[in-house]
Amino acid sequence: MRLDLALDRSIRGLEPRERSFARELAFGTVRLQGRLDHLLAPHVKGGLRRLHGDVLRILRLGLYQVLYLDVPDYAAVSQAVDQSRAVGQGRAAGLVNAVLRAAGRSGAGPERFPAPEDDPVGFLTAWGSHPRWMVERWLRRWPFDEVRRLVELNNRVPDLFFVPASADALESAAERLLGEPGAEVDTLPVAGTVVEVLPVPGVLRVAGIDPARLLERVSGFIQDPAAALVCRYAAPRLGSLVADLCAAPGGKALSLARRAGYVLAADPSEARLRLLRENVERLGLPVGVVRARAEEPPLDGRGTRAPDLTLLDVPCSGTGTLRRHPDARWRLAEDAPREMASVQARILRGAAPAVPSGGVLVYSTCTLEPEENLEVVNGFLGEHPDFRWLPPEDPELELDEAGWLEVLPQRTGYDGAFAARLVRTG
Repeated sequence: MRLDLALDRSIRGLEPRERSFARELAFGTVRLQGRLDHLLAPHVKGGLRRLHGDVLRILRLGLYQVLYLDVPDYAAVSQAVDQSRAVGQGRAAGLVNAVLRAAGRSGAGPERFPAPEDDPVGFLTAWGSHPRWMVERWLRRWPFDEVRRLVELNNRVPDLFFVPASADALESAAERLLGEPGAEVDTLPVAGTVVEVLPVPGVLRVAGIDPARLLERVSGFIQDPAAALVCRYAAPRLGSLVADLCAAPGGKALSLARRAGYVLAADPSEARLRLLRENVERLGLPVGVVRARAEEPPLDGRGTRAPDLTLLDVPCSGTGTLRRHPDARWRLAEDAPREMASVQARILRGAAPAVPSGGVLVYSTCTLEPEENLEVVNGFLGEHPDFRWLPPEDPELELDEAGWLEVLPQRTGYDGAFAARLVRTG
């Protein structure tokens, strides 16, 4: 089960402060799992693989508290020992105590890790806390400094970004958040809250406010600037009909609906569609929600109400959003990008008939891997000569070669994203 879902189930009923601590502990430990394992390993005779899974998880949680949280060492160690007994691993209590005390004394200084100039892969795997195969893959594409910046970003708590429900409500949203009518829309600190207008139009960075409270105070939704850029790149015409065929949880459908006349949002997951329906009702945007598979779209490009724009925000390996889903880096297998590419190509082929002649098709992902991005699009174009590239007329968007959009976290500070805008000519 995904970390965020498992955690939400586990912390129900806790006080807000306890929930916040549990979330920091769980997400922080998973983000730095590779680093923690590297620091624990020298103190476990025979290596970490010989440990029971529960014992290893307790050691990681304990060492994270010792090294990175404002928790007294003795309290973190004592709690870890108690936890080992609580999960039926009482015989390991002495080991847990000894290992955490020894690892805590050794610390997490640079001398504990491979030197980046001598062993860049080892450094980014251990200190950077990413799987070796992922580090090696990225180093084949980008220089060391870029990959280091990428893993550093993945190991930080992501910023909170907010999009007002109305495209022209940016200033009023900032004023309401700050509680200061007439406040200028800029970087504005007020009572611990910061609202900053980003270079991405219509997106605010917000700090110092709980997301739930944010949504109560201002009409809008949470969305990373990378996703907002994909929607801007899609460039729906004012009042147009849009079909979002991989819609849930729905951020892009909501964003497109601020300009489109109507968005048909389809997804096969009823559980994920439930959240989209709640947001549609809360915001009152022109979005219709239907359960359907993108490979079998609930409309036909030859019909009288064929969509002007079709968005395929396909399932992917998600390597552009690892800071938001840190557990994904440990769940992904090395062949995941290639396997996902075959799924994406099938979805793209299946959805193509929903696009009418002259209609626009936007293929997008939140992965950094070429197999899932440009290679899928080029493969589709090779099989479908009636489609061609059609980048939007937007000089402020930085596009690559044929006109695709690529957002790289290490260069922007946002999530990763890719989008290709195609038009059907026949």
